[in-house]
Amino acid sequence: MKIHYLAIIAVSLAACASSVEDLTGNNPIIDSQGVNMAEYNLDLDACQQYADEVEIAQKASAGVVAGAVVGGVFGAVIGNSNTAQRGAGIGAVGGGARGVGEGLRERERVIKRCLMGRGYRVLN
Repeated sequence: MKIHYLAIIAVSLAACASSVEDLTGNNPIIDSQGVNMAEYNLDLDACQQYADEVEIAQKASAGVVAGAVVGGVFGAVIGNSNTAQRGAGIGAVGGGARGVGEGLRERERVIKRCLMGRGYRVLN
């Protein structure tokens, strides 16, 4: 499998990450008793900016490469060069998806830790 295919897969998965994040509504749930919600929304925005520093595309790329290598080796062991290519492709997609998932989970952890550091009681 050519390296430019791997790059296309990684970029595509990373681009989908923000859409997935929007669809899943991964905003933290806080105990809002006694909380000024206008101030909370400002803090949430600031914490989300910190979370934007998580390199989801980089994690996706690393997952694509690792998945392609493992899939290619597995395909070569059980078959021929065509099986190795198919295995590499399947591994690349799976590895990239795993990398995006790890990046999204890390973003969520950053937001929650930031809010807790600012004194909010995060419930989820």
